[in-house]
Amino acid sequence: MASLAEPGEAANHLLRTQRYVRALARKLKTSPAFAELLSEEYIDTLFQAAPLHDIGNAGIPDRILLKPGALTADELDIIKTHPVIGRNTIDQIRKNAGVDMAFLNVAREIVYSHQERWDGSGYPQALAGDRIPVAARLMAIADAYDALTNRRVYREGVPHDVAVQQIFQQRASHFDPDMVDAFIEIQDEFLTIAQRYADTEGDLQNKIEYMATAIAESP
Repeated sequence: MASLAEPGEAANHLLRTQRYVRALARKLKTSPAFAELLSEEYIDTLFQAAPLHDIGNAGIPDRILLKPGALTADELDIIKTHPVIGRNTIDQIRKNAGVDMAFLNVAREIVYSHQERWDGSGYPQALAGDRIPVAARLMAIADAYDALTNRRVYREGVPHDVAVQQIFQQRASHFDPDMVDAFIEIQDEFLTIAQRYADTEGDLQNKIEYMATAIAESP
């Protein structure tokens, strides 16, 4: 299923983000507020489910998803449907007998709610605070850090320290403040993961070629 999640993205993005989520969850496990939920079994489930976070992107036209320039308001509205598309995909899978429901329940939370913001300004439900599932709050920080620090076809990534500062500035607005505090404490682990699973020049070239082909084939 993870192969559907991010067309044109390097597999290393999925490897990095699932490891960021696991590292952050293990740090938060030491906090009384999170200890009951974040068992090692639950953290393992998070690790397996994290690569599906953007599975809904498979339903977004490539001409929009891969557009190198600024999106129009209409295009942005279409992009914002990807959590709903992803949730619907997970719900269809849940109907199949023999599927691990615990895994799919966590995957559904991540897929549907990772674009929510702590202050309620996110989408698709404008959830705020603790109403946002823990799994989705973890994914939001992991995905943001990876997006900031990694090179895209149309822009360079920012240095680790800059990414950390930008996430800290969004503490209690975009992100759970307790999770941001934990992220700051283990930021060196994030940097180690980023370096170990860094994209190569070949990965970037593959993205460029994928984008060129997809855009050329778009109606």
